[in-house]
Amino acid sequence: MELPAEAVAATVLIEVVRISALPTESTPCPGSVVAHWTGSEVTDALTLIESLPGGEQHRCGFSPGWGVRAYEDSLDLVLFEAAFCFRCHEVRMHGTAVPPGLATQFFDGDSPRAQALLAVFRAAAPYSTSGSTRP
Repeated sequence: MELPAEAVAATVLIEVVRISALPTESTPCPGSVVAHWTGSEVTDALTLIESLPGGEQHRCGFSPGWGVRAYEDSLDLVLFEAAFCFRCHEVRMHGTAVPPGLATQFFDGDSPRAQALLAVFRAAAPYSTSGSTRP
């Protein structure tokens, strides 16, 4: 998966979001922030996301369960938000640093890397997944 390189280099904080509603243009990752990652957690998360292998589109209607918000050092500007749907294997990104060609991408949701990312998300909010039907 490709992330905007300048945004990756500038990211100092990632918010992990447990998405609770369908994304909209004005709210790409609606839901509760369940974790904040800094330092090596940012580097590790972005490296894992970038290592997601490409995949084919599956049809589910795009119902993402997890998202990330990447911030630069002033914490005022969201560089990008990415909403991950592990059912249709789609990622939708939004933000000032996201060129149109990167806004929608597909990944192999069954790959070890994708499953590792899902496990990292779930570990960030172990109690937010109980009773949920979304990965």
